[in-house]
Amino acid sequence: MSEVLLKVDNVYKEFPTHGKEVVHAVDGVSLEVFKGETLGLVGETGCGKSSLARCMAHLYDVTSGSVSFEGTEISTLSRRAMRPIRREIQVIFQDPYGSLNPRRRVGSIIGDPFAIHGIAFGNERKKKVQELMELVGLNPEHYNRFPAEFSGGQRQRIGVARALALRPKLIICDEPVSALDVSIQAQIINLLADLQRELDLTYVFISHDLSVVRHVSNRIAVMYLGRIAELAPTDELFGQTRHPYTRALLSALPVADPDTADSREQIILGGDIPAATNPPEGCRFHTRCPKARADCAITEPPLAAVLDDTDDHRTACLHPLTLGEDLSTAVPDLKAS
Repeated sequence: MSEVLLKVDNVYKEFPTHGKEVVHAVDGVSLEVFKGETLGLVGETGCGKSSLARCMAHLYDVTSGSVSFEGTEISTLSRRAMRPIRREIQVIFQDPYGSLNPRRRVGSIIGDPFAIHGIAFGNERKKKVQELMELVGLNPEHYNRFPAEFSGGQRQRIGVARALALRPKLIICDEPVSALDVSIQAQIINLLADLQRELDLTYVFISHDLSVVRHVSNRIAVMYLGRIAELAPTDELFGQTRHPYTRALLSALPVADPDTADSREQIILGGDIPAATNPPEGCRFHTRCPKARADCAITEPPLAAVLDDTDDHRTACLHPLTLGEDLSTAVPDLKAS
């Protein structure tokens, strides 16, 4: 996975409020998405995951920075110039109920990409739509049904079929299973994995559920308050966690074995996430971090390899965790020595 498909370089995205304040949704994010991989993007609600995803797809204009797809800068393109690239970048949205027009038939919804790009017409378009429906596990005979006649899982399959219509290279999955029952989640995740192998797709998979992201991702980026806190291959992120915030997220994962659950490290973070309109100076996490020190409130840590990690594993922390370090007993000390 050495070929870079999409590159995000120092991207900022700000939203003005009704007053004079500005929401810093994405704040200086840089990362790469490699061809054929699944990059997981996780973090608490409001950390900027979906805003970053929309910047990647140029659904939002970036405030500053750049987004490149296959070496072409797309963040400054007009709607007309962006149209050919839209065929290569598609999005599966979070809500299978809200993302489908209830007044339109499923065949028309899935066929929209063909109509917009002028690719297929009449019976040819109908045939392509029915092939897509069969590909994602829907009955092609239901072509003329309305979304209300389908279950939640089936509606999400409709969303997947629509995203696949133009055979894109990159699909951004914005919490595609969070609104579904657990059994249906497994079906959609397995479907996405099968389609990736069959069609050579690349995914950016956004979720707040680390267990789901662990199952599907080759690499994982952990976001906190608009910035990347840690970026690493999946096995390293879980086995050799460096950032205290990542460790706290992992400690919150449910465990099926009661004995293991009682004996494992439990980290309770104090306070709430600071407002995105007024993020703290220095490290964004220092106001809640058990390992916070005086320099954390002053110095902004770069996203870089720490300790003996390779460049594949990057962490934005001045005092990263060592292997086996117990964070549950740590006490913050923000007083200058």
